[in-house]
Amino acid sequence: MSGRRTATALRILLLVLVAVNLRPAIVAVGPLLTEIRDDFDLSGTAAGALTTLPLLFFGAYGLAAPFLRRAPRSEALLVAGMGLLVVALLLRMLDAPAALFTGSLIAGIAISLGNIAIPAIIKRDHPGSITLVTSIYTVAITSGAALSAAVVIPIENALDSSWRVPLTLFALPAAVAGLVWLPRLLRAPAPSTPAGTPPGRGAAKAVWRSGLAWNVTFFMGVQSLLAYVTAGWLATILQDRGMTEETSGYVFALTNLLQASGALAVPLLARRMRDQRPLVLIAVALTMAGFSGITWTPVGASWLWASVLGIGQGIGFATALSLLGLRAHDARVAVQLSGMAQGCGYVIAALGPLAVGALHDATGGWNAPIAAVLAVTAALAIPGLAAGRNRVIAPSAPAPKSPQFSPQPGR
Repeated sequence: MSGRRTATALRILLLVLVAVNLRPAIVAVGPLLTEIRDDFDLSGTAAGALTTLPLLFFGAYGLAAPFLRRAPRSEALLVAGMGLLVVALLLRMLDAPAALFTGSLIAGIAISLGNIAIPAIIKRDHPGSITLVTSIYTVAITSGAALSAAVVIPIENALDSSWRVPLTLFALPAAVAGLVWLPRLLRAPAPSTPAGTPPGRGAAKAVWRSGLAWNVTFFMGVQSLLAYVTAGWLATILQDRGMTEETSGYVFALTNLLQASGALAVPLLARRMRDQRPLVLIAVALTMAGFSGITWTPVGASWLWASVLGIGQGIGFATALSLLGLRAHDARVAVQLSGMAQGCGYVIAALGPLAVGALHDATGGWNAPIAAVLAVTAALAIPGLAAGRNRVIAPSAPAPKSPQFSPQPGR
């Protein structure tokens, strides 16, 4: 028994090693964005594109995977994803804007492979504890983002280097994760059936023609949009208000860290609720309060409002992920809904950092961009309330209500 527990713990640890690498390549740019803009003389719109490009490809593989005749093994996806991530991060060492943007694009492709592979491995290797392992996976992603945001400026200062060095150093843990998974790839048996067999035209048509599925997709996309506005611009907003780069990185890290707390609170809150609509309203209210406080209250209070923002976005994140499973009648529908929500949702999310940068360029301040962000946050309640009702998408006949709240991996 102890041997089995040790083996299980080792498998979870291997997942954590990959998960902590799935956000730093994107999130760590935020605290350094002012330096990057000055170095390359980028406009606000161009700077926003640094976080937009990866998002455009975050869900690309999710859309394609269900329709492949034969999908690669999950281990192969993880090793390939970590290898591509190393390449993307090393490109940032080159003194050229083209290399910077190309690296961001490749990073998005690499992360999309991990986004698909890890949920599949959790379902395969931990069928009796999907919720628990998924929670660990979610916390690992959030913690990786928080740690990278916290250390990037101190590393730059300690090494007395440019912004390129701390960003490139994140290639080391990505390389370690890829190398650790390589033996498992070599030992993994070939799938007995085509892993990427299309799940059925009935399920695909039911999802893509379903208003409920589009509400889930829009909720996933808009809450991701708000998260990546935070990732791309929070530190810059604080720096423009007079906060130092290092302190703004710590505040941003706190936001990411408390996203994990918000996500972990969702299953506890959901036990006392009939459906997910109250969670949607809580996420919207806390997110609006957080953005407002960070922008318009005294800068010394930013720690408080960053905490509020992090908890709100963590609740929104976990709620969005849970809807992928709760609104699906069966596994076939869940595959289609996950691909649709992630593929289309990340395209929606990509608009956020770009639009905020463009509004900042046009107005020369943060009032108009944050006012627009607040309007979008309020609008998130519309698809969220529709998606939060206890209904399911069925390929042919109506299905019973989903009785259990069980978050699934995603963003």
